[in-house]
Amino acid sequence: MTKVLVVDDDFMVAKLHCRYVSAMDGFTVVGVAHSGADALRAAGESRPDLILLDVYLPDMNGVDVLRALREAEERDAGRTGADVLFITAARDAGVIRAALRAGALHYLIKPFHRSALQEQVQHVASLRHRLDALDESRQEARQEDVDRIFGTRPPGSRGLPKGLAAPTADLVERILREHPEGLSASECAEAGALSRVSTRRYLEYFAVTGRAEVTLRYGGTGRPERRYRAVV
Repeated sequence: MTKVLVVDDDFMVAKLHCRYVSAMDGFTVVGVAHSGADALRAAGESRPDLILLDVYLPDMNGVDVLRALREAEERDAGRTGADVLFITAARDAGVIRAALRAGALHYLIKPFHRSALQEQVQHVASLRHRLDALDESRQEARQEDVDRIFGTRPPGSRGLPKGLAAPTADLVERILREHPEGLSASECAEAGALSRVSTRRYLEYFAVTGRAEVTLRYGGTGRPERRYRAVV
């Protein structure tokens, strides 16, 4: 379960963001803050995985909140830091640059459609899952692992084939990694509330590109069932 802290000075906007996050499977809102000081206090108490952070807060700038969070993490060496996604009306290039340099993963400008927020929240969860998988494997990272984590592609790569979307690909890959024993296209589709036909396209793409391996499970009659397992 990915724990989310929502920080916004507008009570109604914060409530709306909480509703968007709570509607997603695998996510829970662990706190709401309306000022920078409250955000720092809540982050220390609830230890969220993700913070949705506004720039314009009544007592301090959101970028300064992020910097203070990173300083606290450095003082507490055993503490796992929260990822930060800025959600703000601030459009100044200097603010965006400062947020990026402070360590923000992304920056959403208000207003936006709820799907934009949900896609970015899902992306952060997928990113954390990939890093956790590397930690658990106790193996050195390969360049393709790093490329996936940073969202980059090696020279000459064409990215996803036409008709495949990055947010859905991230979702299918996360489901695969949550089921190391492997699962069928139907099981994966059910876990992600996706269509079986669409899910199988992503799974086959992962198999062709080496991100998943396929095994056959034979039953009594008919064709064998194809089962997919993520390759770490």
